[in-house]
Amino acid sequence: MNHVVLEIGLAVVLIAAAGLLSSKLRFSVIPFYILMGMAVGPHAPKIWHFDFRFIESAPLIEFMGRIGVLFLLFYLGLEFSVGRLVKSGRSIVVGGTIYILINLTLGLLFGFVAGFPFKETLIVAGITTISSSAIVAKVLIDLKRSANPETEMILGITMFEDVFLAVYISILSGLILSGSASFTGVLMSAAISLGFMLLLLIVGRKVIPLLNKVLSIRSNEIFSLVIFGGLFLVAGFSETIHVAEAIGALLIGLVLAETEHMKRIEQLILPFRDFFGAVFFFGFGLTINPLELLDTVWLSLGAVAITLIGNYVAGLLAGRSAGLSPKASTNIGLTIVSRGEFSIIMANLGKEGGLLAVLQPFAALYVLILAILGPILAKESKYVYQAVNRLFKFITKSDQPGQA
Repeated sequence: MNHVVLEIGLAVVLIAAAGLLSSKLRFSVIPFYILMGMAVGPHAPKIWHFDFRFIESAPLIEFMGRIGVLFLLFYLGLEFSVGRLVKSGRSIVVGGTIYILINLTLGLLFGFVAGFPFKETLIVAGITTISSSAIVAKVLIDLKRSANPETEMILGITMFEDVFLAVYISILSGLILSGSASFTGVLMSAAISLGFMLLLLIVGRKVIPLLNKVLSIRSNEIFSLVIFGGLFLVAGFSETIHVAEAIGALLIGLVLAETEHMKRIEQLILPFRDFFGAVFFFGFGLTINPLELLDTVWLSLGAVAITLIGNYVAGLLAGRSAGLSPKASTNIGLTIVSRGEFSIIMANLGKEGGLLAVLQPFAALYVLILAILGPILAKESKYVYQAVNRLFKFITKSDQPGQA
């Protein structure tokens, strides 16, 4: 008998319980959603009609999670604007390059020192280099930092990472799955990804007057259909040309933020963002089997330490290159430290290529630790900044500890 609706109801109740617990403890909700997902899943029991394994509903939960990522990034784009992003174009390229170079280099060194073979080392570097768009978006929204000066750099690095990801996955797919990588194919993939993002931003700004007229719809039902249709169409098309669908959602949000209907769209999206976003983090937890993580504890902790150092230094250098204060630069490194969906994709690529089996549990534990630490560090960035400042004394008169 099909119990998908019952399982979805059970999942939502568990998610709500995790949210209530985090609220009582006044703690970031993301780790609680993930840990609740980990507590159940394939290794959990079935009690009477309640199947805590979520076998039948797993594909639907995964799909709802994908929708959640789209809403999170779309809403973040609405809170920002393409105008602010375009003004910071040069500094974003410099900052994104600094971030990728530092983290990729550290990832490669870690792989070699840990004794991984060449191909596995490339996968490890991919796992440790790319941050989680979904968690970054959730953190920025929860902490109400979309208006902060460093948010431009954070969003810019997120998009820069996506261009890098398109290139890196193209190379790895060629090397691991087919045994070769076409230099022309890699360049083409990168050019298409970057070209699509720039085109969407440039054209989007030009058609704002037209969008204002098109979206002047009295009916809330039809307005919702138009917005959702545009969001899913752009995000889905992005995926077909190797731009992450989440980045497509972010881009369309950035464009619509410039219209006179932004507040109406924001109110429409808000409940969907919260509901489906929570399902994403719970579903992510479902994919992690705690019983498989014990053998990779020290390896994962080593990678976490490297990532924390690399992110802090990269965020500081990227922020300072854009003229941001040390405190704002600290926020950059601590906000984008979380790893998530892209790291899991890298580990799955290694599995498809028949590489060492340890890659998947390593990636799962590494991602779990940073998914929990990331929001905490971002929230407490003021104290991290003050502690580091005691060592390096880079504070200025315009950057006192009480500043936002």
